[in-house]
Amino acid sequence: MIEEQHDFSTFNFDDFSYEGEGGSSTPPPPPSTAPEAEAEALAPPQASDQVLPNGAVVAAVDSDPAVREYLAAQVDGDVATAASLTEFEGRLGMGPVVILLGPSCAEPGDLALVEHWSRTHPEVGTILITSELTTALLHSAMRAGVKDVLSAPIDQMQLLETVSRVAEGLSSAPVAPKPSGPGDIPLDTLDGETGRAIAVFSTKGGSGKSVVATNLACALARRSDRPVVLIDGHLQFGDVGVMLKLQPQHTVIDATSQLSKLDAPMLSQLLTLHEPSGLMVLPAPHEPTFADQITGADMVRLVEMMKTFAGHVIIDLPAIFNDVVLSVIEASEDVILVTGLDIPNIKNVKIGLSTLAMLNVPKEKLHLVLNRADSKVKLDVGEVEKTLQIVAAAHVPSDVVVPISVNKGTPVVISAPKSGVARAFEQLATQFLDMSAASAAPSSNSKRRFFG
Repeated sequence: MIEEQHDFSTFNFDDFSYEGEGGSSTPPPPPSTAPEAEAEALAPPQASDQVLPNGAVVAAVDSDPAVREYLAAQVDGDVATAASLTEFEGRLGMGPVVILLGPSCAEPGDLALVEHWSRTHPEVGTILITSELTTALLHSAMRAGVKDVLSAPIDQMQLLETVSRVAEGLSSAPVAPKPSGPGDIPLDTLDGETGRAIAVFSTKGGSGKSVVATNLACALARRSDRPVVLIDGHLQFGDVGVMLKLQPQHTVIDATSQLSKLDAPMLSQLLTLHEPSGLMVLPAPHEPTFADQITGADMVRLVEMMKTFAGHVIIDLPAIFNDVVLSVIEASEDVILVTGLDIPNIKNVKIGLSTLAMLNVPKEKLHLVLNRADSKVKLDVGEVEKTLQIVAAAHVPSDVVVPISVNKGTPVVISAPKSGVARAFEQLATQFLDMSAASAAPSSNSKRRFFG
């Protein structure tokens, strides 16, 4: 139970790796903190060892003055302080700020105010620091929009890195509240129908698999009445975040490492919104080494949780057969196989189809996408379909708009909506929307009969 007032028995600085002279647990005041600092408004950052992205400043809020001073001392430069969030509220709107929340800010009333700020002040990011991290507190903080939760003992380098990461994702200025979009749908208001998982796979690198995944996902998100989620399943070298020009706060590893503690509303807080389309994205881990910590069972469970609130969950998979890839393919309702019109691609797809058949993956859920289908390589599309014994669901033409869109970080369906490439992706999205509508039809008819 976190108390409103914190003495050194519940929140002592030994927990935070501080040891004063003579064993004293009372920290020295930060060298640059003046007694009247709490009354000062946020000022532009002074010269310091750490310059935060977006020109953000740092503030520390806690009802205990000693805690405020200690937290402020962990960060380079001037740090504004306040005894409560209510006191600090008058300083909002003056530019990007990362607020270090002490343990007294873990109360329901304070977290409710943090949640309100997360919706109305995109220039504000919060980090909760607690002496005891419980599952209940983690749930409450994440639902309130707290960017990260750190527990004692404090590692100063970790804190500084977290502050910098949070600052990087802040808006450079306050903005007016926006109308609700797909990412703002209250999850508990969605109907009981689960979504469809669509695995996007290729047997050869460079086939355009991620281009297909990102454009299909954006097309679905712009037209669906339910949230659409894109997961980057290329856990070592995923490109989804770059291709959508995102600066994510969380990645797949943040979700899979906490699966036992997460529910659907909390999981949605880990997603990054792609504002031009309304797509919700969970990018690949920043470090390739994290891939070894994620199992196929983890990914399947993650996808199943996403399907409880999303109409479609698209998973961009690497061009390899491993535990994660095979588990996701088996658990998905649909599998898109992407191939180019060249002999190595066709050969690998044929081998891949044989492998999937041996694993008893139903052929009905496989959808072939021919990328660069109009390339002048003297391969007939009909002959390719005959060789693979599967009719292509989409023919994506070759067009210079594709590499341009990738380099700009803007999908073709948004940057060049009238191009043949965009039309091909829109038609592919229509097929999946129609399939979802057909599968939901019995449920909808039953509801209409019940209500007359």
